[in-house]
Amino acid sequence: MANFDENIEVQGARVHNLKDIDVTIPREKLVVITGLSGSGKSSLAFDTIYAEGQRRYIETFSAYARQFLGGLERPDVDKIDGLSPVIAIEQKTTSKSPRSTVGTITEVYDFLRLLFARASDAYSYKTGEKMVSYSDEQIKDLIKKDFTGKRINILSPVIRSRKGHYRELFEQIAKQGFLKVRTDGEVRDIEKGMKLDRYKTHDIEIVIDRMKVSDDEKIDKRLSQSINTAMNQGDNVLMILDQDSEEIRYFSRNLMCPTSGISYPNPEPNNFSFNSPKGACPKCNGIGSLYEVNLKKIIPDDTKSIKNGGLEPHGAQKKNWAFKQMELIAQRFDFKLSDPIKDIPKEGLEMILHGGKEKFNIQSKELGVTRSYKIDFEGVATFIENTYNNNDSSSLKRWAKAYMDKVKCPTCEGSRLQKESLYFKVNEQNIAELAEKDILELTDWFEKLPKKLSKNQWKIAEEIVKEITTRLQFLVDVGLTYLSLNRGSKSLSGGEAQRIRLATQIGSQLVGVLYILDEPSIGLHQRDNEKLINSLESLRDVGNSVIVVEHDKDMIERADHVIDIGPFAGKHGGSIISEGTPEEIKKHDTLTASYLNGKKEIKVPEQRREGNGKFIELKGATGNNLKNVSVKFPLGKMILVTGVSGSGKSTLINETLYPIMNAHYFNGVKEPMPYKSIKGLDHCDKVIDINQSPIGRTPRSNPATYTGVFSEIRNLFAKTPEAQIRGYKPGRFSFNVKGGRCETCKGGGLRVIEMNFLPDVYVECETCQGKRFNRETLEIRYKGKSISDVLEMTIDEATEFFEPIPKIYRKLKTIQDVGLGYITLGQQSTTLSGGEAQRIKLATELSKRDTGNTFYILDEPTTGLHFEDIRVLMEVLNKLADKGNTVLIIEHNLDVIKLADYIIDIGYEGGKNGGQVITKGTPEEVAKHKKSFTAKFLRKELN
Repeated sequence: MANFDENIEVQGARVHNLKDIDVTIPREKLVVITGLSGSGKSSLAFDTIYAEGQRRYIETFSAYARQFLGGLERPDVDKIDGLSPVIAIEQKTTSKSPRSTVGTITEVYDFLRLLFARASDAYSYKTGEKMVSYSDEQIKDLIKKDFTGKRINILSPVIRSRKGHYRELFEQIAKQGFLKVRTDGEVRDIEKGMKLDRYKTHDIEIVIDRMKVSDDEKIDKRLSQSINTAMNQGDNVLMILDQDSEEIRYFSRNLMCPTSGISYPNPEPNNFSFNSPKGACPKCNGIGSLYEVNLKKIIPDDTKSIKNGGLEPHGAQKKNWAFKQMELIAQRFDFKLSDPIKDIPKEGLEMILHGGKEKFNIQSKELGVTRSYKIDFEGVATFIENTYNNNDSSSLKRWAKAYMDKVKCPTCEGSRLQKESLYFKVNEQNIAELAEKDILELTDWFEKLPKKLSKNQWKIAEEIVKEITTRLQFLVDVGLTYLSLNRGSKSLSGGEAQRIRLATQIGSQLVGVLYILDEPSIGLHQRDNEKLINSLESLRDVGNSVIVVEHDKDMIERADHVIDIGPFAGKHGGSIISEGTPEEIKKHDTLTASYLNGKKEIKVPEQRREGNGKFIELKGATGNNLKNVSVKFPLGKMILVTGVSGSGKSTLINETLYPIMNAHYFNGVKEPMPYKSIKGLDHCDKVIDINQSPIGRTPRSNPATYTGVFSEIRNLFAKTPEAQIRGYKPGRFSFNVKGGRCETCKGGGLRVIEMNFLPDVYVECETCQGKRFNRETLEIRYKGKSISDVLEMTIDEATEFFEPIPKIYRKLKTIQDVGLGYITLGQQSTTLSGGEAQRIKLATELSKRDTGNTFYILDEPTTGLHFEDIRVLMEVLNKLADKGNTVLIIEHNLDVIKLADYIIDIGYEGGKNGGQVITKGTPEEVAKHKKSFTAKFLRKELN
């Protein structure tokens, strides 16, 4: 019998393309599963082992709980033994909510909130003094100490500088038995029907008691009762008025400013949360930014008149209500709609933009009558703002957003929190200032903290600080030193998000767990790779089993056990071709082994391209952490932008260069990050950006629809004689609209069974047997194949089948060129691996006609690719560059970097210590640089 304490035994796995494989995975070891992209690595790791682990976990619930969960389907495997609880850390990016930040995902921010709620000092936002709070006993002692022998009034503040006549309030006070109030500094008796001027701001206090303070026991008791009553009436604040000197002192059970009397509620963790109404800034609801109407976008050219379309949202004059109202406004302020906008009187333009209501009369001299007109206009800018804030339609919101800019919230200045929350400080820093520091600075700040706190504060804070520092250390260990806690998780790359989740997991210190990771090294510079591997080894050393799906050479060589799946991808893969220690793997004759032992390699080109001598020159880029960067991009070459993670590569290219180019060629609306100037855009004629965002992951999306080739295929089917006799249009052959699709599954080919707590389960539709179309549609054939048969062809088959039709052939050929000949046209996007999805996206963009002057921007295109896949991909990109196009790649992979014609290296570090160009030139020139981290690794690669 196999020893389950030492191994996980998988027998007969047949999920997706796995060919009934048996595999033994040693426990408490670092195991790497490698192989070509699409060979079945993720099918084994995630869809078999992880899915079975999940299912067994659900089985432990009671039958009552399971009825809400439904049953999770068993993966197609005969049996798995020796499985421990499984945690998967996949590439699926984290939450896209603007409220999710690095701090909230790692839970560091939750501990910070606790620290501030329990160990911070409060300061007044009016005077900056430290706030004080007293117990009733302390207040009594202070009054006796300072006011003995004096006549005092004990007052309870109920209204603070607010307008109103307060008649009902006075009646209510009188009903409770109080006789006097102090309004605006004057003590008065309460009379029937008493009220104040409703248009002025008032301060009102109830006079609770008047007494002469002495040490008498009766007075002592009376003082205690009065303090209690005053606190209850005045919301835990009372005032003492010295009758002779008119001097006032404030006392409070809450935190209170001794001079101005403003008080804060006692702090709770949710006072520091931007996701709670108790802590969030009321203006931006804790998001830190707002959309504001940009008048320049509404009136792009003020020399035009309103009549000729000077107001962009309204266009030229039409016969509608809005223009009638504007004509009235023009009559009222004595101008014409045909006047240039710059000549319109200020009040008139103000009313057109921001609206107003007004009645006015105009006397007609000829007729001798007076006509009255009524303006009731919402205003163009106001209408846009209201549409954006209050409308549910996404297309209207999109329309409104085109005239708005995203700006920092003016109230909280981007800190997301209420004013009061920002005046609680630990070691002179508030929580928002800490959230802005990068992880390295923050770790340093916490190391120095114990010496800065008082003995009592440290006693409270010690445990909290311990939790925070261990979590920060894990973030440092996985190479994320450059992030800050308030960085939105929306802006993280796939690799960063995954490493954050890894750090959170290491932080939880579980033992005996099986961790499965999906390419954690994406987006990580070789330098930080070492740290990542160490983190995984430390997970293993505490007694966990770690399975990593990975293509990275270093990771494979450091593994305890390697499983190589292949020999090829898709239906030509799914078998285990070799397994064992890295040394044993290298002896086999497989693709992976050939690249590891150096038999095969991606060759360094004999000579680098000269380019066409033209440049695009960007000057003075200062977005995020860029330090006034100026850089020249030589055209007609393959350019690589390199540098450690977080050094500013994406800011420079994706956030600055691409939006500028996109706006220039295609009127893109995305605002680029700040820069001074750009020259040379006329040397190119279009820009194509291939970024990391995943392709549509629904069962309805597939390679044919995503690349747009399906539209051409449908047009072809609609032109067949039979389809024309029946009057079928291309829409008949779509599985997304009524008509030709099977209505039982609405053209999905699958039915969704919803699970309340778990991912939905898909089963084949019983009406169409997963063919997606109804019988009539399937009767139309082209060269003997129905539309459903075409969707089931592999790309290789389809390329041959459609060869005579250039429009279809060109797109299919590109998919085949990037090495995806084995996938089917109709394969659901949900079943594509990360590397496959990335290449489909590439193929879609690359199949657009290049002009020989196109500027391609690729962000880490090697994500999810095996050495062999990278070779194939680089051939495609080299062909583009050979035709004279410019290919710019952001990449850490040395196999790609060494093929560059020109490298721009950014660094030195990530975050605040990055953001400058260290060196640039051919790989050979860059490799000579002494300080660059990229150069250090490139030297090894080029030798």
